[in-house]
Amino acid sequence: TFVEGLTNVMIDINNFDKGMAMINSILKCAARARTVAATKMNDRSSRSHSVFTLDIAGKNIESGAVTAGSLHLVDLAGSERIHGLDDSMDPKQLRETTNINKSLSCLGDVFSALATDANHFPYRNS
Repeated sequence: TFVEGLTNVMIDINNFDKGMAMINSILKCAARARTVAATKMNDRSSRSHSVFTLDIAGKNIESGAVTAGSLHLVDLAGSERIHGLDDSMDPKQLRETTNINKSLSCLGDVFSALATDANHFPYRNS
């Protein structure tokens, strides 16, 4: 699957210090790209989604068996109740909140489809 703006970085596992420096650099880059804003519910509400995937592979030297796995960490933008806040919100922030809520609702539709073994998974509805 193609994701626009996706960054894939291989970490040097042979040099602990270099590998940790690479990880810290990636985390700092991600923090700079993160969008937050003050809302009535939270003074530092996440206004963007973030997905971090850690792919790990290992090989048993004695048996030669190879195993691999992925760990997905997902930080979803915070949803906000719009009802009753419309008059007090900045119009740009209101549009942003509406879009965040819509994307979270679409994600819920995907989870529901996955949980019920549906024939169609609405990945592209957002």
